Parts: sequence; structure tokens; C-alpha cells
Amino acid sequence: MTVDAPAPSATGPDTARLVGRLRQELRVDQVRDGVSEVDLYRRDASNMSGEASVVCFAESTEDVRCIVTVANEFGVPFVARGSGTGLAGGAVPPRGAIVISTAKMNRIISVDEVNRIAWVEPGVLNLDLSRQTAHLGVHFAPDPSSQQTCSIGGNVANNSGGPHCLADGVTSAHIHAIEVVLPDGSVTILGGEDPEPDGYDLRGAFVGSEGMFGVATKVCVRLMQNPPDVATMLLDFSDVADGAQLVSDIIADGIVPAAVEMMDQLCLRAVEAFIHAGLPVDQAAALLVEVVGLPAAVASQVDRIRELARARRVGTIRVAADDVERALLWKGRKSAFGAIAHIEPNYYLHDTVVPRHRLPEVLAQVYEIAARHELLVLNVFHAGDGNLHPLLVFDAREPGVLDRVHAAGDEIVRVSVAAGGVLSGEHGIGLEKRDLMPLMFSPVDLAAQAELRRAFDPRLLSNPDKVLPSPAGCGDIHGVPEGAWV
Repeated sequence: MTVDAPAPSATGPDTARLVGRLRQELRVDQVRDGVSEVDLYRRDASNMSGEASVVCFAESTEDVRCIVTVANEFGVPFVARGSGTGLAGGAVPPRGAIVISTAKMNRIISVDEVNRIAWVEPGVLNLDLSRQTAHLGVHFAPDPSSQQTCSIGGNVANNSGGPHCLADGVTSAHIHAIEVVLPDGSVTILGGEDPEPDGYDLRGAFVGSEGMFGVATKVCVRLMQNPPDVATMLLDFSDVADGAQLVSDIIADGIVPAAVEMMDQLCLRAVEAFIHAGLPVDQAAALLVEVVGLPAAVASQVDRIRELARARRVGTIRVAADDVERALLWKGRKSAFGAIAHIEPNYYLHDTVVPRHRLPEVLAQVYEIAARHELLVLNVFHAGDGNLHPLLVFDAREPGVLDRVHAAGDEIVRVSVAAGGVLSGEHGIGLEKRDLMPLMFSPVDLAAQAELRRAFDPRLLSNPDKVLPSPAGCGDIHGVPEGAWV
């Protein structure tokens, strides 16, 4: 389904004036308004697209401040964009918007190895930060599947997680402070290097705000010490429900693994064909379980997980023999989305969270919904915290398939929330699920969220139309981008 957007804020001569004004503040090569160049920034990794007026490549806080100031001068919206790996339409620009690319703001400014913190620019790639600090025996804990390409700024915007967020927590647990260009063009620092600064937790409010509160230009991140020992286990099952139930058994036993991931049979087959990791393709599902700590504790936990798994009719249990095998197993898990292309050219991914003890029930409903809509669904997800990632795979060229995909996705969200779950675990709300927010929040809740947003951005210029449904916040201001699938 598409929704038509109102006329853009800046068109024709107004766009030319806007571009000219931006080129007065930045170098000419930092401001791009060619049709083919701007077209590259119409969408993120979601199934939605918009239409910007111009793309600006910021290289410093001052550049961002100048761009935001010009946006205010013209009254046009602006959208910060990192690597564009978001899956919920969070970086999709409304018509007439300025896209602020932070990809060139990619410096690791400083590393304090004593206090294990680092100041970085928002364009630093997630995995690059861990690679650049590996010699210090530390790493940045949030590890989305897109960590080779996603940026720290994007992690902050969406409060990203990843497989290892079960034990370590999502992005908000690893951010001390953020330098921000606020929507009026002023610059401030939210939080501080002290992990518990005085006053309101504005840093906490900003993390996960999806660009609605301003643009992050520097981030002070927490670095975690590498564990002394690691064990990575692959356990397979002839019944998906047995694998899902084992997840609850492990947590109930008092073990909190670093990660617990699940892949169903279709996903296992796609990944194995892609990377050849020796995955159990004839089984209904497999769990990837990782425990870390002192060697004796790790060995004890592995033995206990074996015992619990046998009670759930486990098939085979494989423990990675070394770092090479461990890396291969994790490459399989994190290559799942890419492997889908071997099945169908398109996929639609949701990101709901359900209580762990209801995983078997909700997974059964997901399979039923997909079958009823004549769709193929693959499941690969963060089982440890109940964060589902059902992948509906399809060929967009097939007549009517988008309507079926949309309907199935909507049902999956609704059954997840009905089971006591939430709309999103780590991908954000964006455009994709903004109109589903009333499933979780009352009008009073939504009004309070809208007021917080207006406290940061009274003119509603910073990434409008995201998260809050109309009329609770900003959907009535600029409209939904043309072609948006919501």
C-alpha cells in the first residue's frame, strides 16, 4: 500500500536557493543535488522510499551545525543518515528534505584504555571500532548482524542490539555521552564520561530516538574487556519447539549466556549453501549458544547446557574447537540475511520481542500466518531475549505479493504484542511500525512522547514522520514519503 505525500517543502526555485545557500556554508563537493546522486539516498535497507532535495556530506560538527541552521532558515526537514542499513525506514527522507550523510565523520578521536572509553564520530563502523581496539583487549559490545557496515551513529539512533546483547545489553548500556547538534542548530553534550552524571538522563532519552531529537556528532562509548574464555555450542533439534523451550530452560537454570541464537531448517539450508559451515540442514532448528568467563565456569556451564539439552531431545551437540571454527559458526549466523538471496530476491523482516516462555507458541503462529498467506518464512533470531526476526521471502515482481506480505507482517506484529511482547527489539519503529504504536501505548502515552519530542524539536524538522503516529506527534506535519509502505 502506498500513501501520497503532500507537496514538498522545497521545490523548483526554492530547491535551487536551498542548494545555493548550503554551498555558501560548505564546500561545493559536499553538496550534491544531481538526480542520480540524490536517488541513492531515497531509501535505507527497508522496503520504503522517499524523496530528498539534496544530500550533504558532513565532515565535522561545524558542518552539521551549518546544515541544520540552513534547514531552519528554509523551514525544511533534515534527516541524518549513517550507512543506511536500517530496516524500519528510519532514514527514509520526506519529500523536500536535506539528507545529512555522516559517513565521512569516521574518526576514532581518542581511546582511554584505563577507563575503557573512547570518543568516536558517528560514521565509525561498528566492527571497525572493535578491530581498532583489539590490541588493547577490549571491544564494543553491541554487535548487530550488519556490524561490518552499520555505523555507531546508527546504533545510537536505533538503540541497536545484536546476538551478544543478552548478557551485555543493547547500545544504551554502552554510551556515556553524546555531542549533539540540536534541531535549532545549537551544539551540546548529553551525559558525560562519568557513567552516572547528575541531572536528567538526556543521553538516555537521545539513544533510540531515531534522529528525531537532533544529530549525533561525537559519541563517548564504553569498551568491554575481552573475556578470558569462550565456548560456542551448536545444538540441533528435530522439533523447533524443543529448541525454543531449551532457551527458557537455560535461563531458568541461572545461566545467562553471552548469546543464544536460533535458526530454523530453511534458514540453515540457505546459510549452509552460502558459507559451508557444516550446519545441520536436515534438522528442524539449531541453537547457537555462547558462554564466556573464567575457564572453569565456562566448562561447567557447557556441561550443564548439555544436560538440559538432552532433556529436550537434542540431536547433536557441537562445541567449536578453536577460534577459527567459532568465527565460522558466527559468520553463518550473521550471513543469514545475505543467504536469503539464494531463495528469493526480496525479503521483509520484522523485529518483535515476545516473552521467552511463549516462543514456541508464537513461532507456531508465525508459520501458520505465512502458510495462510502463501508465503515462505525463515526464522533466525535472538532467542535468548525472545527477539524474533521472521523473514518473509518473496519476489516483488509477482502480482499481489506485496499486499500478502504486508498483511502477514501486520499479523505477526499483532500476535507478538498479544503474547505480551513489544513492537521492536533493536531495529526501531521508523516508518514501518509507527501506525502500530497504539497497540502498545495509550493516547496519553503517545501524547507524552510527542511532548518530549517537541521539547527537543519544536518545529518538527528533525527526521519527521517517524515513530509517532499521526496525530500524536509529527505525521500530520510533513506527511508520509511517497511510495512508503506502511
